[in-house]
Amino acid sequence: MKKTHIFGLIVIAIAVAILVSTGTEASTYTDFADAEVKAKSGDVNQVHVVGKLKKSASGDIEDLIYNPAIDANHLEFTLTDNKGRSQKVVYNAPKPQDLGKAEQIVIIGNMEGQVFKCEKILLKCPSKYQDGNAEFKEVEKPAKQS
Repeated sequence: MKKTHIFGLIVIAIAVAILVSTGTEASTYTDFADAEVKAKSGDVNQVHVVGKLKKSASGDIEDLIYNPAIDANHLEFTLTDNKGRSQKVVYNAPKPQDLGKAEQIVIIGNMEGQVFKCEKILLKCPSKYQDGNAEFKEVEKPAKQS
């Protein structure tokens, strides 16, 4: 075999390895019931759940627990997915600034028991899609400081 053929095969093998490794870590869109089934079956891949916050008639978020004086990196709220199931969500990072303004929320994480442990929050604010172009504002946990 020529050296160019061997080099080509090595490049193809590396490309396939990269595709396989990134493909297995990709998360999927689902609802809370499916996320719970996946967690109980031992699936550790993260999932995306789309939903809306429970709000009172005055527009305040119901079931929101956030007290920065006690722990600024602990937020709990109830999210209702697109199939109508409400679920407690725990986000161990500061509260996103526009959480109360969000029309819809995408949370990324896993079910752990009866709680959805959220790693990332995407907010869909109404002011950003008035012209029909929906935009999500990504909110990530800040990097842990040593």
